[in-house]
Amino acid sequence: MTMPNSPKDLYRPRRAEIREVIVENSQIKTFVLAFVDRAHNGSFTYQPGQFMMVSVPHCGEAPISISSTPADSGTIHLSVRRAGILTAALHDMKQGDMVGLRGPYGRPFPMTALAGSDLLFVAGGIGLAPLRSVINTCLAAGHDRRITILYGSRTPSDIAFQGDLASWGQTAGVNCLLTVDRSEPGWEGEVGLVTGLFAQCALEPDESKALVCGPPMMIRAVLAQLADRGFADGNIITTMERHMKCGVGICRHCHMDDKLVCKDGPVFTLEELKRLKVMELRG
Repeated sequence: MTMPNSPKDLYRPRRAEIREVIVENSQIKTFVLAFVDRAHNGSFTYQPGQFMMVSVPHCGEAPISISSTPADSGTIHLSVRRAGILTAALHDMKQGDMVGLRGPYGRPFPMTALAGSDLLFVAGGIGLAPLRSVINTCLAAGHDRRITILYGSRTPSDIAFQGDLASWGQTAGVNCLLTVDRSEPGWEGEVGLVTGLFAQCALEPDESKALVCGPPMMIRAVLAQLADRGFADGNIITTMERHMKCGVGICRHCHMDDKLVCKDGPVFTLEELKRLKVMELRG
């Protein structure tokens, strides 16, 4: 994992150029970035589940999950939902513009532990971004067990990563199911909560690991359903969001009890979360 070379560089972002902007939907864009420093760009590495601290002059800094696959070196994909001053500034940028990047930070998904298990991915909205990195990494590595992907959006127009979803749906051994909260003219797919898709899946909890990412309300519902269906707490893996300032465990702004999301997370098992008093898991 690439880290700053010295303490004085801890908060110093590196300049990165926007190579491409991919419009996922009306609120989400994926930025394909490369570091201006060619040597650093060539040596840069990360793992699925990690994040970058992204900065724009006069607009602040925020953590953004990496949505690309580590094997695809040379560029890094950051998928950004318009939600505030910084993200609005990013959405106004175009190819050739510059941003600042620090990282990668955070504890990644346990990729080695996923091998040999059926995998269930459950995502809502922008929550598919970090799971996209895991899914494509598993497929590139030739994961030889069943993969199920359940993705929920507000409307058909809000469905993001449509190219990936179409590709996954045509991949042998992958079952990719979509649902929306509200239908639109021409939509012939499922309508309802993403948990409603469980009935269409052949789930074997004793042989599976589940990875969940999305809005807190969706995560609560999915974690409860998985537990009811017999998934062990240690085999349910999710991500937690907290407003971060430093990203490196110094300011403690993102604390959950004695844990820091920026260092001890953002990836946690349900077993770990049950030992913490976190609002996202309360009824």
